[in-house]
Amino acid sequence: MTAKLKVGIVGGTGMVGQRFVQLLDQHPWFQVTTIAASAGSAGKTYEESVAGRWKLASPIPEDVKHIVVLDASKVEEVANQVDFIFCAVDMKKAEIQALEDAYAKTGTPVISNNSAHRWTPDIPMVIPEINPGHLDVIAAQRKRLGTATGFIAVKPNCSIQSYVPALHALLDYKPTQVVASTYQAISGAGKNFTDWPDMLDNVIPYIGGEEEKSEQEPLRIWGSVDNGQIIKASSPLITTQCIRVPVTDGHLATVFASFEKKPSKDEILDRWLKFKGRPQELGLPSAPKQFITYFEEENRPQTKLDRDIENGMGVSVGRLREDSIYDFKFVGLSHNTLRGAAGGAVLIAELLKAEGYIQAK
Repeated sequence: MTAKLKVGIVGGTGMVGQRFVQLLDQHPWFQVTTIAASAGSAGKTYEESVAGRWKLASPIPEDVKHIVVLDASKVEEVANQVDFIFCAVDMKKAEIQALEDAYAKTGTPVISNNSAHRWTPDIPMVIPEINPGHLDVIAAQRKRLGTATGFIAVKPNCSIQSYVPALHALLDYKPTQVVASTYQAISGAGKNFTDWPDMLDNVIPYIGGEEEKSEQEPLRIWGSVDNGQIIKASSPLITTQCIRVPVTDGHLATVFASFEKKPSKDEILDRWLKFKGRPQELGLPSAPKQFITYFEEENRPQTKLDRDIENGMGVSVGRLREDSIYDFKFVGLSHNTLRGAAGGAVLIAELLKAEGYIQAK
C-alpha cells in the first residue's frame, strides 16, 4: 500500500462522527486530514469543538485534536483537501441529499451514514459481505451526476444488521415470512445515559421511522441491479417492532422465519459457520474473520458480553430452534455504532478502495 488516502469527515462532531475519528486512528489505508461540521463549530480545533460532548470511552486521538474544523457547507473548500469523505450529518432529508450530491459532483466519493439517499435508485446501499454487486450502479450514478470520479454509497439502517446477515446465509432456502423485534441501544439515537436520563430503568416501544426501515431496507439489500438501478426484492414478507432499551450499545433482534424449502437446524448452523463475503475474500482491514458467530449457550448472545465480537464488526446469533408457528426462531446481535454505523461505512470504503472506486485525486 502506498501513501494513505486523505479522508474528510463531514459531520465529525456528532456521535457517529466521533466513531469515525476513533476507528480511522492508525488505519492502514486512510488518514483523517479534514473534519467539517456546522458553522457553529467551524474555526475551532476539533478538541475545542467536542469539549464537554465527547461521548466515547477512549480519548480523542492525538492526530486529530488540533485539526481546525471547517464549515461543511463550503463544499469546494472541504473537497479540495481530501480524496473522499464520510458523511454523518444531522439535517433534514432534502438538505442531506443536496449536500451529498454537491460533494459527489466535485469528483469526491461520499460514503454516507445518513438515510437520505438509501432509496435513490442508482445509489448503492451496501452491507459489504452481502451485496457488493450493487456497486455496479455507480457507473450510471456518475453519468447522472456528471462526474468521472465522484459518487455516493450509503450504509443501511443499523438495526437490520442484527438479523439480515443470518437470513442472507439462508437465502437458498427461500425465506418467505420474517417477524423481527429489535431491542435497540440508546447510542442509536446519538445519546448516552448522561444526556438521556429518562432511559434509565425504562423501555420505549417506539422509534420513529424505524419499523418501516427494518421491513423495507432488507428487500433493497436483496434486490437486483437492472439498467443502472437497484430493483427491490419482492420477498420475504417482513414485519417488525422496534423498541428502545436501556443499554449503551448493541442492537438485539428476536427473529421468526419460515422458508419455502425448510432447512434442518444442522444445515442452518453450517451455513452460518461457513458464510464469508467479499471483505473476507479480500482480507479488508476492518473485516471480521468470522462474520457470523453462533453461541450454543442458552443465554447468549448478550448485548453487554457479545456486542464487541470481532472488534464490533461481527454478528452474533443464538437460541436457534424450531417454532410452533414459523419454521425457526433465533436471536441476533450486532454493534450499532460499529458494524451498524461508522464501522460498516469504513468497511464499505475499504471495499470501494480495493475494487478501484476510490483513488487518490
